[in-house]
Amino acid sequence: MRPIHPSATGGPPIGAKLRSTRMAQGLTLAQVAESSGLSKGFLSRLERDETSPSVATLVQLCQVLSLPVGALFAEPEIQKVTRADAPRINLGGVHVEEHLMSPRGEERVQLLRSSLAPGAHGGHELYTVNCDVEVMHVVSGAVEVRFADRTVRLEEGDALTFPGREPHTWVADDAPAEVVWVLVPAPWSGSA
Repeated sequence: MRPIHPSATGGPPIGAKLRSTRMAQGLTLAQVAESSGLSKGFLSRLERDETSPSVATLVQLCQVLSLPVGALFAEPEIQKVTRADAPRINLGGVHVEEHLMSPRGEERVQLLRSSLAPGAHGGHELYTVNCDVEVMHVVSGAVEVRFADRTVRLEEGDALTFPGREPHTWVADDAPAEVVWVLVPAPWSGSA
């Protein structure tokens, strides 16, 4: 096993963060080397945490990658929400028990878990959610999602992705169902 060298500031290794940022932007080592004036070999060793860069080199790389330097040293936000501790919420569904599974205040995405009684529904009128993307995943049971021009039936294991601003509603079958909703970005912070 290779030794892992800490960053120039004595903090955690930063090579993986640099590599994942580069790859997420679709950049090759050669492209970053050309833009930064650093050699591909040096960048490769840096990404494997086999060398310690100077502060000036980190600043230069962060500029090329449009990455704040502080992001290299920030602890990742990892938050666990247990189902038992997830706050109950009410988004207007009938015969539904809903829980907010993503952390309160998370603005990038919202995860909801809904337990639907037989015949539960999202209301008789079509509604919209103030988000770009809505995903409904049926964990168990069956649900119909109704739009202005069509109805889509989802059964256990199925998922449906659609714009949240598309008018819709949903109706559960005559049996209980469990549904997970993913909303991007979060339409409300959950802190109110």
